[in-house]
Amino acid sequence: MGVAFKDLILGKEISIDDLSGKKIAIDAFNNLYQYITTIRQRDGTPLMDSKGRVTSHLVGLFNRTTKLMQSHIMPAFVFDGKAPDLKAKERERRKSLKIEAEQKYQEAKKKEDEEEMKKYASRTSRLTQDMIDEAKKVIAALGLPIIQAPSEGEAQAAHIAKKGDAFATVSQDFDTLLYGSPKLVRNLSIAGKRKRANSAIYETINPEIIDLTETINGLGIDNNQLIALAMLIGTDYNCQGIKGIGPKNALKLVKKHGSDFDSLFEEVKWQDCYNFPWTDVYYLFKNMPVTDDYNLEWKDPDWEAINKILVDEHEFSQSRVDSAREKLTKNKSAKQQKGLGDFF
Repeated sequence: MGVAFKDLILGKEISIDDLSGKKIAIDAFNNLYQYITTIRQRDGTPLMDSKGRVTSHLVGLFNRTTKLMQSHIMPAFVFDGKAPDLKAKERERRKSLKIEAEQKYQEAKKKEDEEEMKKYASRTSRLTQDMIDEAKKVIAALGLPIIQAPSEGEAQAAHIAKKGDAFATVSQDFDTLLYGSPKLVRNLSIAGKRKRANSAIYETINPEIIDLTETINGLGIDNNQLIALAMLIGTDYNCQGIKGIGPKNALKLVKKHGSDFDSLFEEVKWQDCYNFPWTDVYYLFKNMPVTDDYNLEWKDPDWEAINKILVDEHEFSQSRVDSAREKLTKNKSAKQQKGLGDFF
């Protein structure tokens, strides 16, 4: 879900090349969901191999990640651990939405309405443990770091960026900002031309970067107030937010009460909306478990392993893998030559 900050927080448009030479911490689950929801056939069904196994996530992961690597970007993938107990309600909400979307998809299928089928099919997307395990194998074969978060991957990614071990976090959601990530990059996994929803019009999606310091200074609040602001709008731990309070009104309320969050949540009648205190959500953001037990080491891709996973196991075309390999090898050679020339 993430936080509905879109109307309040504006990013600066960048190109993929602007991240060249940078280490980035990617929220892996968020990244993979982007692929399984957007990479689909015309009728909305996901890409699959002959055994009926979904491959949309592998197609997106391999294609997009190798393109980042061609631009000399150094991605590390952070995977979720155990979800906080407070997230259970949000998970139930998502589950019910998927069930509803499945029903509407079946209705559209009976009517042979491809647009409606595609619309609702993407909302039924599920990331299974098998898909996660397959993604990890591809990432490891590409020679990229995998970090296992003790809890929320977004918090761990932010922790890595705060320590200076990564330039930025990468996610479509704004949550890493709540965990203190100095910089957030959005749209990296969906950059390019994309068909607008319910329209025949194509639009160009470019990556954008959001600077935390610039953001809170622009809003006139501090990091703690940013968390309170998110709670009024709605987070993964209080998904409904406070009824009747939108982003702009929420910002006014946060500024009005300053650091007195007791009075803020008393005024908005938090206790009438939730059967747990506001502090449970606030301190979850402040104290989300993270770890320093990770290794950021980038290695050369193991093309034999990549072929085994993608070509042999999931029937990718050999030419697709060979093309990516050729481009990466060429780019690496060009970089080494440039470095040698700069030296002399």
